This record gives sequence, C-alpha cells and structure tokens, in this order.
Amino acid sequence: MGALEESLQERFGLPSFRPWQREAIEMLLEDGGRRVLVVAPTGGGKSLCYQFPATVLGGTTVVISPLIALMDDQVRSLAERGISATYLASTLDPDERRRREQRLFDGELNLVYVAPERLRSRWLVERLAELRPPLVAIDEAHCISQWGHDFRPDYLRLGEVVAALEPPRVLACTATATPAVREEIVARLGLAEDAMAVVLRGFARPNLTLAVEEVDGLSARRRLALARVKQALGAPRAPRGGAIVYAGTRRNTEKVAVDFEEAGYRSGAYHAGLDPAVREDVGARFASGELDVVVATNAFGMGIDRPDIRIVVHVQTPGSIEQYYQEVGRAGRDGQPAAGVLLSGMSDFGLRKRLIEMGRPDGEHSESVEAWKARQWGLFLDLMRYVEAGSCRHDFILRYFGDEREVLGGCGHCDVCGSLEAEGERKVSEEDALVVRKALAGVARLRGRAGLKALAASLHGSDTQRVRELGLTQLSTHGILSAHSEAWIMVLLRRLMTAGLVDVTGSDFPVPFLTQAGIAVMKGDAPVRVLLPRTGAGQKRAGQRRAGGGSRGPRPIPVDDPDFDGALYEKLKEARLEAAKERGVPAYVVCHDRTLREMAAQKPRTREQLAEVHGMGPARIESYGDRLLRVLVSHP
Repeated sequence: MGALEESLQERFGLPSFRPWQREAIEMLLEDGGRRVLVVAPTGGGKSLCYQFPATVLGGTTVVISPLIALMDDQVRSLAERGISATYLASTLDPDERRRREQRLFDGELNLVYVAPERLRSRWLVERLAELRPPLVAIDEAHCISQWGHDFRPDYLRLGEVVAALEPPRVLACTATATPAVREEIVARLGLAEDAMAVVLRGFARPNLTLAVEEVDGLSARRRLALARVKQALGAPRAPRGGAIVYAGTRRNTEKVAVDFEEAGYRSGAYHAGLDPAVREDVGARFASGELDVVVATNAFGMGIDRPDIRIVVHVQTPGSIEQYYQEVGRAGRDGQPAAGVLLSGMSDFGLRKRLIEMGRPDGEHSESVEAWKARQWGLFLDLMRYVEAGSCRHDFILRYFGDEREVLGGCGHCDVCGSLEAEGERKVSEEDALVVRKALAGVARLRGRAGLKALAASLHGSDTQRVRELGLTQLSTHGILSAHSEAWIMVLLRRLMTAGLVDVTGSDFPVPFLTQAGIAVMKGDAPVRVLLPRTGAGQKRAGQRRAGGGSRGPRPIPVDDPDFDGALYEKLKEARLEAAKERGVPAYVVCHDRTLREMAAQKPRTREQLAEVHGMGPARIESYGDRLLRVLVSHP
C-alpha cells in the first residue's frame, strides 16, 4: 500500500482511490502545484479530490460551493473524521458567522467552505488571502459558464477571487461540462488552457437503465410515472428504496405529488414556491429515508446524497442534456441497478418555449436576452435529439460530454439497445429527402394558421371539419404525405424541429414555422440530414407510444412458438446467471430475456449464426458467445 492509500485509510476510512481520483490528487500535490479541472458525474466522488489534499497540505483550503445543504453535510462528515472544517454563508446569523470567522483567521481549520455570494465582500477576500491557502477548489464549476445549464452570476467574479488569493493549486469540479463549457470555465478563471489539466472520467453508468417513453397529456404521464415507480420500488408498505419524480412546473409538481400520496407512498412536493423551512424539511426527510418519493421541480436534488434511489422519472422534459444527466444520475449511487425514465411528447416543445419566453438571464450577463433565449432553446433541442436517438442512449451522452474513452458501442441496458435491431447508419435516400422537403413545404404553406396536429392532419389528407375550418384543405400540400399516418407525420415534424429546420412560436398555442436552415433545405439549397421515422413510428402500442427513433425490430419469440424450446431457455438462463456472477454485473448486461428466447427458438450452432440473434453484437459474442454456444450445442 502506498503512502497516499495509507493516509486515505487513516483519515477517511476508504481502502483505495478511484483511478481518476488518484490521477487528479497526484496532479494537485505535485511540487509547485497544478491547475486541474475534474469532470465526473454526480455522486462520483469529486469532493474527495479537494478534501484529501486539504488534510495533507497544511494550512486552510478554500472551497467555493453554492450548495449550503451540501456544505453543511460535508462539514459534519469531516468533523466525524476529526478533520476541522466550517462554512460561511449568508444564511448564518451574525454571531455564528463571527465565531466561525474567528476560528478561520486563527488558523484552526483544514477547510473552509464559502458560498460565492460571500465573496462579494472585499474584506473577506483580503482576509482569506492573508491565510495563503494552499488550494482553492471551486465546486459546481459549470455555474461559471453562460453555456452551462445552471449559470450563476456570483460565479463571474471567481476569476478575480482566484487571482487575489494566489493559491499554488486550483481545482475546479463539475458533474456536467461539455467541451464548450470546459473552455469557458478555464477562461473565466483566468487560467491558461495549456496549464490546466482535465480529468474527464466516470460518465458511464452501467447500472443505470435509461429509457424514453412517448406519451402526451399530463394525466397519462402521471399514471405512467406512478406505474414506473411502483415497478422500481414495489408496494408502498415495503419500498425497495427511494424515487425522485421531476415535473416542469410548480403546479404539476403538486398534482403529481398527490398521486403518490393517494397511492400510499410516503411522499412530498418540493419547489421554489414553498417556504424554505418546508423545502429543507422535505429534503432532510428524503435523504434520511423517511420519505420514499419526492416530486419536484429542478430546484431539488443538488447536494442530495441518498445512495438507494432506484428510479428517477421526468414527467416533463428538462431544459438540457446536462440538467437531465445530473438529475437522472442521482439514481443508483450504491452501484445497484436503477432506472431513469424520461416521459416526452409534442407538448414539451410548447411548454419549454413558454418557460424560456418567461425567463430572463440572471444578473450580470454579457449576452442579450434574445441571445440567451436562443441558447436555452438550443440546449433543449440537444435534449430532444437524445429523445429521438436511434442508437445507444449511454453512448449518445458520453459523446455529448466528450468522454470517448468510455463509449460502450451499445450498452445493452437502455431502451434503444434493448428493443432495436443494430442496422448501422442509414443514409438519406432521394425518396426520403423528398418526403422531408414535402413536410417542410407544408410548414411553409401553413403561414401560422394552425398547430402541429392540424398540420399533420392536412399533410395526411384528412378532410375533417376542423381541417376545413382552418382552410387547410385548400393548401397545395394537403394530402402530400397521404401514404403516411398522422402519427408518423407527427414524429417526422418532431425530428425536423430537433434538427433545427422547424421552430414553434412561444404562444399558448404554439404554431410551427420554418427556420432559415429549413427554408434552405426545402428549396434544395442545403442537403437533407434527417432520417425518416421507421414504419409504424408514433403508433400506440399497449396504451402508449414508444420512443427510440428506430424500428421496433422483430417481435419477441412468444413462449408458445412451435420452435421455442422451454428447457433450452432455462439452461441458457442458468448460463447467463453464472456469467453475470463471474463478471459482477446484472444478468441483463450479459443479454436480455428476449435474446435468450430467440436463441431457444433459432438454436444457433456457430458464432456466425449467433450473430443473427437479436442483441448479440460482436462484443457480447466475444465475451459470452462460447459459453452460450456450449449450452446450445450440447442440448439434445
């Protein structure tokens, strides 16, 4: 055991560092000091990257964090380990703040956590500089970026603060930072890009099953959210952990919370309109396990450290991929299987547009209100591209954050990998391009007189009273896509929106219109880069619609299929369980039940035949193919 591990075990009771934690800490502890940016997901252990160095460097490390609840939790946790720490925030009464400042300036502390608004005080910054801190750590560093999802004006002055404190070491930590956000963090902290080491790790969450389900109407979404939580937690009398359900507005938060109360779960609502004492009570009871479910707006969750959250459901889509992955990442921190379910539909476009139109950039901002709105809409469209993904959802997110090292090439535990055939990338044919241009022409001819549903009906060629009243039967584009269903056309229109070719107004009744890019594509001045939905896309199945942006794939082999061998199926399940135990992974990571059912029907005998079974890609065949083939070949 090395010296660092011995110190870690002695001071924190942990047996070892995660590889990326050790990498970041060794960089910080180098002679002369370093600047390090750590990008790792929520719950990944970023706080150890500044807490541990603070115990070995001497002096007082300064940690800047916007999360008072998290600061309080970490100070108490450090005190239990015999590490002296405190925090300074505007919520403290004056006498308590003075007592803490006295301890700080007397040099009694290993760490001091400071809320960014406290650093408006030049006096405090000057006193902190007198301490000559060996390390300044900036938590939630994405808050410094106007391109991030959670920009906070108080973070803009942190570059000046770092310059004033002159620490030999600087650590910036964030759970969500795209390449553009990382560049802005470095720039705003006044650090040379080539002097800043970036540690980007841990975004892959193999225990987290991601799924998107398309359903419109809040009532239907409320029912589905309750059903998914019941699947994950079990009966209210003995739930198997906790759940967070996110809604887009305060009103909807209250409505959904009532559903879970009436279902018997110990639950609570959380949003910014509640009294601070009520919010604090809900957060504390959920963290301690006294509540099973919290229904919240995005005001909830930062700093919540509960390891047994089994599911996170979004009843309405959030504003960005960064926000979504931070929120869904609160599930399964104990390493056990967990789920993230995003409920999405056409109504989300109008809701998000209205929320953006009602919003304003906070405080000091270098961009105009219109530029801010355009950027927020762009972040939302990035999320909707995730919704429409036709390939592995985990890989989509990993590539979005630039974490190419952990790309899985098909995870096997998202809805897309579990339900779609791997067909490779399709190119847009001339016929497909013509369909896209016809749909865009329909938007152009609409001239603001109707919404998306009426447009889809007109393109299909419907002759209802509503379509006639709006004058849509008189358009030259009426019936131009009659070969496709209205549901299919709605999916196409949604893809055109996520591709930036069509936009909607921010009114209560959103109306579609062409963007400049959409006009160029419609006229043939720009190529079509939109894949058409598969046949049957948008059609209801078992009471709801599915997402995934791809074909349904072949139907699972039913157990009463004449070729299905039940005894072989059970043997394959046993082999899968043995392989899962050896690898230390859930059984579904080896392969899904559907895959085993098809094997028990098709009875492949070679690797080539095994590759024709749904879900058996090259990586799975390499890892588990021989074991499964032994069962298949030996079965009479």
